[in-house]
Amino acid sequence: MNASAIEFDNVHTQLDGMAVLRGVDLHVRAGELFGLVGVNGAGKTTLLKCLLDFCTPQAGSIAIFGQPHRHSAARQPLSFLPERFQAPYYLTGDDFLRYLARLHQVRHDEHALRQILAALELAPEALRRPARTFSKGMMQKLGLAACLLSGKRQLVLDEPMSGLDPKARAQFKQALRQCQAQGRGALLTSHALADVEELCDRMAILHAGRIVFIGTPAACRAQHGGAPDASLEQAFLHCIAA
Repeated sequence: MNASAIEFDNVHTQLDGMAVLRGVDLHVRAGELFGLVGVNGAGKTTLLKCLLDFCTPQAGSIAIFGQPHRHSAARQPLSFLPERFQAPYYLTGDDFLRYLARLHQVRHDEHALRQILAALELAPEALRRPARTFSKGMMQKLGLAACLLSGKRQLVLDEPMSGLDPKARAQFKQALRQCQAQGRGALLTSHALADVEELCDRMAILHAGRIVFIGTPAACRAQHGGAPDASLEQAFLHCIAA
């Protein structure tokens, strides 16, 4: 079994006096594609914010490749894409990617850049434009390109396929599989259960601040589907109802 890339142990978090996470236990293995799903308000984004030290849990512990998450060096292997990604409006796409490469301390690789742009169907000439002219889909592709080019061992992606058209979604999933073939893993949130079933090795359902299922998508259908031909969506609904 692979070592853990990310470990949440009994994590409790309150925001504005209300409990958001209620004893979350979740271990993401190194090199796996792991999907975190749940309804709006379930606590998915808050869990990622705790991981990145954007908010502080009231109880519990979080580790990244065995290191306490509060240590800045522990977060060095991570590359994060927020749900509402927005590059600085005054930078061109190329300026932004070069800036991120310096922050991640990786060499700007023109060949790798063109491969990623082709995979995401983002035209190279678009990178000469300022970010303020980008559509939502183009902005999302720019953020995904930055994460994929970061070289980090663990990607943390909050709704990464938001705003992508069907072709771009398919190509991004292929690019993510290629990252996994290189030994890199990803923790991603998604409302699209079909994408989770197709892409992820394992998944977790977070509901009302608690993990109510962890396992493969197939195991979720078998355990909660209620019928042999039940979809993952049906299994998800049965699971959170239970």
